[in-house]
Amino acid sequence: MTDIKLQRVYDNPTGSDDDGWRIYVDRLWPRGESKVKFHYDCWAKDIAPSTELREWFHADPQNRWQDFTRKYISELQANPAVDDLIARIRRHQCVTLLYSSHDYQHNNAIVLAEYLHKKID
Repeated sequence: MTDIKLQRVYDNPTGSDDDGWRIYVDRLWPRGESKVKFHYDCWAKDIAPSTELREWFHADPQNRWQDFTRKYISELQANPAVDDLIARIRRHQCVTLLYSSHDYQHNNAIVLAEYLHKKID
């Protein structure tokens, strides 16, 4: 079984030995982060929330969290890139999903991690 962790890009951009395979899961490059300094093994921008969903959510994240979660899961279920990512994740004992949001409790990586746990287990 794969252990899936979450980590904010800005908290540890270079990574650590216990991160395992590092997947950046946002559509946009993390603001202010150097392409030389930021370590990731895979940039899965094709499984990030759509631009429309991301912009809608960021307008009011506290009040739109439940709707965002439901809509993002719907996008994931319809996205063929998710199956490929799951197959790649299964090859690793530990995976860290990296996100750039400032909000530790309301971000796409949380939804994605829960979705992946259900699909991988």
